[in-house]
Amino acid sequence: MAKDGRQPANGKRKESATNSKLEDELNALFKLPLSEFIDERKTLAAQLKKSGRRDEADFVKALVKPSITAWAVNQLYWQHRDAFDRLIASGQRFRQAQTSSRAGKIADIHEALKARREALSHLSDLATVLLKDAGSSPTPETIHRISTTLEALSAYASFSEAQRPGRLSRDVDPPGFESFASLMPGAGMMKMKEEPVRVTSSEKPDRAGNARRKAESVGTTSKSEQTRQAKIAAAKVSVREAKTLLIEAKAKAQSLETAQKKANADVKETEKLRREAEERFEKARVASEDAIRRERSIAAESKAAAKSVEDAKRTVEKVSKELEKLFGESPAR
Repeated sequence: MAKDGRQPANGKRKESATNSKLEDELNALFKLPLSEFIDERKTLAAQLKKSGRRDEADFVKALVKPSITAWAVNQLYWQHRDAFDRLIASGQRFRQAQTSSRAGKIADIHEALKARREALSHLSDLATVLLKDAGSSPTPETIHRISTTLEALSAYASFSEAQRPGRLSRDVDPPGFESFASLMPGAGMMKMKEEPVRVTSSEKPDRAGNARRKAESVGTTSKSEQTRQAKIAAAKVSVREAKTLLIEAKAKAQSLETAQKKANADVKETEKLRREAEERFEKARVASEDAIRRERSIAAESKAAAKSVEDAKRTVEKVSKELEKLFGESPAR
């Protein structure tokens, strides 16, 4: 530090280089695959703390892991900068056309809106590819959230509260009514300068009253125009919100329709399995009854056979006794 309290030039250069290095390190962190963010954030914070940069280490540790949609928007910024910049440029042209007073204003607005729609569509397609390459299966709702964030970044480009692209952690909402109203021509509250009405002694008193009423009428008309412009801005925001809700509703309806089709297929498969099970049960029941009948028939036959054996045995015994008797009664020689 110099005696006059100013930081030496080499100190400023060192601080600038340090800040630049941190910016590069942060950019590298947000470029990583989402699954590596937490581990690399811990590593970077530990390195900063070890080198004595405690405040920067605390800042890095506080960084929030991006949502999958915010991560996709970050990757669009880092990997497809030309397409990203075209979207931002189309948003700037749209706002310039809104505030323009030239004769071709409407045509400029239509052209800017068309360019923004094309840029959004292209970036949404690129986001779908990015997510699939990362092993994710993006739903219509996911792509819609990404498109909303991209459009919001385009709208914020001219505002002081603009989000920094490439290092988002969460989705970005579009600008609110106050921001839109600030871009509307005539939306600012203009103050009417009241000119004093000079009345000479020769003028009639009602002439001064007429002048005052005319000035009040002009002020009322100006305020009415301001109110009308504000209502227009509010209506545009409402239309945008309605379109967003419509897109979300369509995405949800499509998701429910897919779920319904799957449920119907599951019901059909379950019914098929039930019928097959019932058929197998019926066959098993018939087979069981046949087995029971056969078992009973065999048992009856076995019983009859056993009785026949007993009868034959008794007959043999009887005949044997009769033979013995006959042999015993044979005449003497």
